[in-house]
Amino acid sequence: MLRLRRCAAVMIDVREDAEVDLASLLTGGAPIRRTQSFKAIAAHLDAEVAVDPREIAALGTLSAEVYALPDDEAAADALASLWRKRLAIADTDDDDAARADAAVRSAHWRGLSAIAHRHSRWSGVFTPDTDPDSYARSLSGLVARLGQPPEAAPQRGDREGRTMLPRPAGSGVNDLLRGRATCRNFDRGRPLPLEVAASLLHGVFGAQHAVTVPAGAEVLKKLSPSGGGLHPTEAYVLALDIAGLAPGFWHYRSKDHALDPVRMMPAAELREFALRALAGQDWFADAPMLVVHACRFERSFWKYRQHAKAYRAVILDIGHLSQTAYLLATELGLGAFVTAAINEADLERVLGLDPMREGPLAISGFGYRSAAQTHPEFDPAHAVWERDGEA
Repeated sequence: MLRLRRCAAVMIDVREDAEVDLASLLTGGAPIRRTQSFKAIAAHLDAEVAVDPREIAALGTLSAEVYALPDDEAAADALASLWRKRLAIADTDDDDAARADAAVRSAHWRGLSAIAHRHSRWSGVFTPDTDPDSYARSLSGLVARLGQPPEAAPQRGDREGRTMLPRPAGSGVNDLLRGRATCRNFDRGRPLPLEVAASLLHGVFGAQHAVTVPAGAEVLKKLSPSGGGLHPTEAYVLALDIAGLAPGFWHYRSKDHALDPVRMMPAAELREFALRALAGQDWFADAPMLVVHACRFERSFWKYRQHAKAYRAVILDIGHLSQTAYLLATELGLGAFVTAAINEADLERVLGLDPMREGPLAISGFGYRSAAQTHPEFDPAHAVWERDGEA
């Protein structure tokens, strides 16, 4: 008999399905029949698992930490079913599910955050706005289909007591910020010079200083803030068209300001994969350099163990890095973008990443702008294009 414990993090989702009940309708009864079903969503499994009330009750008897034998024969049957569905782990298990569960535990995930992360990842998805006929490709299309969005600048507080503020004086940083706009039109005929790529990587991801504290831990100084000063985001460069750099995946080693090869690919194959990684957003796949932002959750959660805010903090890290990237790219005369609409699971497979230890969260890209506005861009300040585009 197996000694079992439950998986590290699991939630039960109650579903209600409705279908027309013709037999009931014809006899004067309710036209709609509603049935409930239950799905277990676990942090170590990619797919949801159907469970029944008997299994749910049995799951509640298992410890998350201590292996134990079933109390009685009835419980043993339900627990054996949970084990076959990989929601219960035996002390002798050594398979993909057991190792994935161990990764969740060793990285010190908060349960709800782990489940949200695991089950919000994509594989093989093409976003709806990649369809040329999709209403989502333009702001006007969205308004026509969905109605007006919530107001852009809501009124809060007492308008009668409003105090108008003095406008700030101009500055170099303000000028850069005003010139920032997401680029959807990259010049495919113009490679990115290696020295320009190096400047971007050093400014966005590079360690400006490294200090070892008396206890032995190393602390890095970078140009963007990071939760706990831990800087858990790694940069994987997709060199699509960087002069002097072979096409493929490279890992940026922030302390050494160097690129280490991870997986080389022919240029055409790499571009095809880039389009897949970007969920079909071909306007971004034209950039000569893409950078995968992959978070090492173990580093952040080493300090913030099972912390309710830890996952939020690593997401904020990506935002900080993105703004730094936009500013540096604008200063260098480059177009830039960042997107979270990516196929994380496909990237994990190519890069050999365990999603619960180190997972892609976004992709940014850089390159020279095309002179033609093939894809519409949103530029209300007219800082890039002479007329407004629509995102």
